[in-house]
Amino acid sequence: MEISKLNSLLGNIDIYLLDQILKGRFTKDMKILDAGCGEGRNCIYFLNEGYSIFGVDSNPIAIQMARIYAQTIQKDYDIYRFQTALVEDMPFHKGAFDAILSSAVLHFARDQGQFMRMMEEMMRVLKPGGIFFLRMTTGHGGMEESARALGNGVFALPDGSERFLLTEPLLALIIQKYGLRHLEAPKSALVHGQRAMGVFVWEKVG
Repeated sequence: MEISKLNSLLGNIDIYLLDQILKGRFTKDMKILDAGCGEGRNCIYFLNEGYSIFGVDSNPIAIQMARIYAQTIQKDYDIYRFQTALVEDMPFHKGAFDAILSSAVLHFARDQGQFMRMMEEMMRVLKPGGIFFLRMTTGHGGMEESARALGNGVFALPDGSERFLLTEPLLALIIQKYGLRHLEAPKSALVHGQRAMGVFVWEKVG
């Protein structure tokens, strides 16, 4: 396939999400939610291939763009599947989704309280047996030790950004609290001396 056609099919997709797609993690009978979808960069493939993809984001301009992309790809697509909403307060019923995607969103939590509220809401709308894909900054690879703690789980990272970090104790807490089972070994991509980005793929069994 030509590069231009591949770009058109995939968009600017998270490479770690693409890895899960290539592993057959998602099927077209699933309802999939991109929680914190922005302009919909991780939705392009799903839209092109006819998946049932939904999205929320707190930025109304981003949602407007996501709706435009959706209707450009599918003229009859229900644009109201993309909603302006906070991840911690989403307009969906309990167990509405078979899979939830959270890519580079939760590390913008202001503190652990907001992080847990976002987790709670995503777990509310994810049905038992559903898949939860999470990508965010972690404290692995020595990042927690080399970063400067700002309080409430937020750190000033060596790359100059301020991010909420998923630490080992917090990871253990959410796995136990929400009954999450690893579908594959978690990993962190370490940008040497700068930051660590973790990728987690779970099944909600609790």
